[in-house]
Amino acid sequence: MRDDDHRPDPDALLAMVQREEAEKRRGRLRIFLGMAPGVGKTYAMLEAARLKMAEGLDLLAGIVETHGREDTEALMYGMPVLPRRRIDYKGHALEEFDLDAALSERPGLILLDELAHTNVPGSRHPKRWQDVDELLGHGLDVWTTLNIQHLESLNDIVAQITGVRVRETVPDAMLEKAESVILVDLPPEDLRQRLNEGKVYLPGQAEWASENFFRSGNLSALRELALRSTANRVNTEVLVYRQGHAIATTWPTAECILVCVGPSPTSATLVRAAKRLADSLHASWHALSIQQQPGGEATAKALANLNLAQELGAQTHVLPGGDVARLIVGFARQHNVTRIVIGKPLKRRFLDLFKGSPVDQLVRVSGEIDIHVIKGQDTGGPRPARPDAAPKTRWKDYAAMAGVVGAATAMCFAMYPYFAPANLIMVYLLGVMAVAVWMSRRASALASALSVLTFNFCFVPPRFTFAVSDAGYLVTFAVMFLVALVMSGMASRIKAQADNAGQLERQASELSGLSRRLAATRGTEGLLRVTREHIARVFRCRAFALLPMASGKLGAAFMPDDSDALTGKDLGVAQWVFDNGKAAGFSTQTLSNSDALFLPLPATNSVLGVIGLRPKDEDARGALLLPDRRRLLDAFVHQTALALDVDRLEEKARSTLVEAEREKIRAQLLSTVTHDFKTPLAAISGSAESLLAMGEAAAPEVRGALLDNIAGEASRLGRLVDNLLRIAALESGAVVPDVRPVPLEEVLGSALSRLDAQLARHRVTVDIPPDMPPIPMDPVLMEQVFVNLLENAAKYTQDGTEIVAAASVRQGQAVIVVRDAGPGLPPGDPERLFERFQRGDRVGPEGYGLGLAICRTVAKVHGGTLIAANNAAKGARFTLTLPLHEQR
Repeated sequence: MRDDDHRPDPDALLAMVQREEAEKRRGRLRIFLGMAPGVGKTYAMLEAARLKMAEGLDLLAGIVETHGREDTEALMYGMPVLPRRRIDYKGHALEEFDLDAALSERPGLILLDELAHTNVPGSRHPKRWQDVDELLGHGLDVWTTLNIQHLESLNDIVAQITGVRVRETVPDAMLEKAESVILVDLPPEDLRQRLNEGKVYLPGQAEWASENFFRSGNLSALRELALRSTANRVNTEVLVYRQGHAIATTWPTAECILVCVGPSPTSATLVRAAKRLADSLHASWHALSIQQQPGGEATAKALANLNLAQELGAQTHVLPGGDVARLIVGFARQHNVTRIVIGKPLKRRFLDLFKGSPVDQLVRVSGEIDIHVIKGQDTGGPRPARPDAAPKTRWKDYAAMAGVVGAATAMCFAMYPYFAPANLIMVYLLGVMAVAVWMSRRASALASALSVLTFNFCFVPPRFTFAVSDAGYLVTFAVMFLVALVMSGMASRIKAQADNAGQLERQASELSGLSRRLAATRGTEGLLRVTREHIARVFRCRAFALLPMASGKLGAAFMPDDSDALTGKDLGVAQWVFDNGKAAGFSTQTLSNSDALFLPLPATNSVLGVIGLRPKDEDARGALLLPDRRRLLDAFVHQTALALDVDRLEEKARSTLVEAEREKIRAQLLSTVTHDFKTPLAAISGSAESLLAMGEAAAPEVRGALLDNIAGEASRLGRLVDNLLRIAALESGAVVPDVRPVPLEEVLGSALSRLDAQLARHRVTVDIPPDMPPIPMDPVLMEQVFVNLLENAAKYTQDGTEIVAAASVRQGQAVIVVRDAGPGLPPGDPERLFERFQRGDRVGPEGYGLGLAICRTVAKVHGGTLIAANNAAKGARFTLTLPLHEQR
């Protein structure tokens, strides 16, 4: 045997690791389980809690029912108790567990008695076990108590044993989620003695209970159920331990159970029986419902039974109608099912005499699969109408059917003189086929009978009577009717299969279309808009998306144009979905009185937002209850969440890239600034050292020259710092231009005044037309533009050359040109001169690579442009264009 045979299944290990990771995030649940009230579950829980208090654990008694027992109340002494929440219900003030207060307190342990308790209407959850599940989801540890008769899968057995139908039940999944189950056991005789002593119920109630629920036989049976349930759980823990420690062994758990669920009231019994069978065999199990005609009361009942199976841990499935037996067996073989659980028919139909009951058909085609036939117990609820009893066939279908048969008869009258009666039968069969394809199954069956009668009346001698002269025609009639009936049934079945295939294809197409659009869309806003449009169209509902704000609270991000605003109640439900990562609203077990359904958008370790749906009508509302439609909706939501997560990661990557580019620019800036600071600092330092060295002996002209050098280089440093600060402020948006109409000569004159020293050795010409209108600009910023342009011209031209600043108006814009007679622009793209830290390659004084960049930035914020070019003859020119009307 290879070593691989001893290795655990990688998928099983992955599932175990994922389960352990999930358990780390969830709180731990401990259940004190007993066979009946009065065995001491609450007492045992309080005893264990006091030990934890002695160890310093911060615990809180959420709900503890002492029932007036002094010994139990004594254990509560000194224990912190959570105040209960008061709820007004039908004029009465009732007290319930305060879930929000418990979540706010966040103790190390919460005691919450009576897990099966039903909350007062108006509470967040209808059941206390749902409160516990939410506490666990927030990472809080919970201890609770439970009687065995409240376990959902044992509900039928308990009713059979005790004669009492327990209405408050807890899903078996809660028992499976518990980290530990403490069995509080007490012999039946001791419990009956406690009952007679008044330690369980009041004397009047105790006497009645002793003769009914608390009979010795009942208690023994309930005790056995409690022991078996605990033993099954222990066995499951052993299996998990073996998987976790990679213990190689032969697993006898290849069993897989399939229970067939329908609208019958007995289906709930089948579901619970299948759950018990699956538990006893340690097998996975599925619940399957086959819908012959979607919609109506029957579909609602079947879905309710499927929901029960899902609560008990089954994987639920819905298949479209057809050959029921073959559909069930096909599904079973596809999912490797070894046992099928089906209900025994309560009544036999007439057609069962010919083709057998559904159970008989299933047994015939089941092959190697075992069939368990169980007699269901009617729970006494109203029996839903049979699907085929609903008025699905419209009267116009019957009229059209009669028209088809009439057309076939007319054609046969035309053919009668030339063709044998057998050929006329083919015409009627063609008509029956047409009715089966285009109309209902009832109409096609009626067409079969009507065709036989019409053929007999019109074409069989003696004609125009129902009498038959040749007895052989009776066989012809029977064969004709059966062939027509079979053909109509086959055509109807093929039509139904084609419709179902079309529906599946449409669903796949919708999902594919959503995926393609999401893949082609970027940004949270676009992705959510695409999803909202798809959901609204496919599910006929008003869809909306909610995203978290900076405070962590949800806000409505995208709403349909024709939808009412979300109410405070809707936002509360959506916030709960966002906080807990679970669906809520109608069709769920949480806040189900809402008329909208809210679904989380799950990411890897968080929830990105919430999608909400409000159906437009009852048909759309009913469609969302169908498992296949709900799975399609879940697929839409998960595709959207995946796209949002990918977009978020891409945005993070882009931010990282931008940050890297910023670091690169920062390094470039540091290098450039360091280089540009070095020269003036060296000159200042050298001049200062010379002054110090010469002292009082320095000649006045030498001292003056050195001081002028220090002042000039310091001014150069100041301009560099000003440029750095100015371009940073402009690009960050920290500076908002103060734009107002200003005469150009004022701004240009101020710039020339600042550059008296630099322009002293050049001929400066200013050419501004007398009718030049004021230009909308920020005078301070624009003055700096002219300073930089004129200084740049003076820096790179020889002494004595001319520098011209000319203005004009062209096409409603002011055009200001600064040109010189120097060597012109360096070779290459002139646009490079406007990039930060770029200098021309021509010989001359070193620049900072910032002046022209600042000029271009200021021009842009004014809605203008700045371009550089060479003059036709000699020199360079910079053309600044500004709008004459203020930009809005």
